[in-house]
Amino acid sequence: MIKSMTGFGRCEVAEAERKITVEMKSVNHRYLDVSMKMPKKLNFFEASIRSLLKEYIQRGKVDLFLSYEDFTESGGTVRYNREAAAEYLKYLKQMEEEFSLKNDVSVTALARFPEVFSLEEADLDEEGIWKTLEKALRGAAESLMRTRISEGEALKNDLLTKLDGMLEHVAFIEARAPQIMSEYRQNLEAKVKELLADAQVDESRLAMEVTIFADKVCVDEELVRLRSHIETTRKTLLEGGSVGRKLDFIAQEMNREANTILSKTGDLTTSDHAIELKTEIEKVREQIQNIE
Repeated sequence: MIKSMTGFGRCEVAEAERKITVEMKSVNHRYLDVSMKMPKKLNFFEASIRSLLKEYIQRGKVDLFLSYEDFTESGGTVRYNREAAAEYLKYLKQMEEEFSLKNDVSVTALARFPEVFSLEEADLDEEGIWKTLEKALRGAAESLMRTRISEGEALKNDLLTKLDGMLEHVAFIEARAPQIMSEYRQNLEAKVKELLADAQVDESRLAMEVTIFADKVCVDEELVRLRSHIETTRKTLLEGGSVGRKLDFIAQEMNREANTILSKTGDLTTSDHAIELKTEIEKVREQIQNIE
């Protein structure tokens, strides 16, 4: 199957201890580029998250948003620093004696001094959190993949239609080539007769001029290669997989052949079809940019 690089996925997993919500969106990018926004306490899992996403995504710019709620009562532990409290009391006593002040410090006042009490976060249940996080990540990634596959199939069908149109232009140019030679010979012969009046036309010289002209405007090789590129693109689309880079390269080659055909032809009708061909190739290249 063909996958687009544009998509959106979301999954929420709520359990007794915690709730994790993962949202991710992706757009086209040359490589896989993942940007994450999540609580600092979960930064520890960043490498594991990137590794998991690689199972689902090969290319694309992915923005991942992660929210975490802890339902456990053990939000942290209060720590009493006796040494700090003793130091404060020692210096307060010293100030009382040196400046003849009343020492009216209370437990409440002392507790407000820095570092006397501190809140230490409880150790994270890394294994439990990862189990919940993995469920949410896989759920969001699978949701993202469904949208990428759906859009990819639409892209594939549209591209196949455009390839059919391109083949019609190629077939017209192929069929038109012999007519161009015949018309050129007729026009050349008419001009020569007009210039020479009743003199005999040199058929061998006329044939040589037509041959020289044919060599200059011949696009047989370009048409063969272009048809081959179109068929290869069709086959690659039907085979599916991560084929975006391959298709982009083929599209560049198709554009090169179309440019050569346009530069060689002096026939207005053929030029019109070559221009249409180039236009279709550019449309195909734009769409291919969004295929994984």
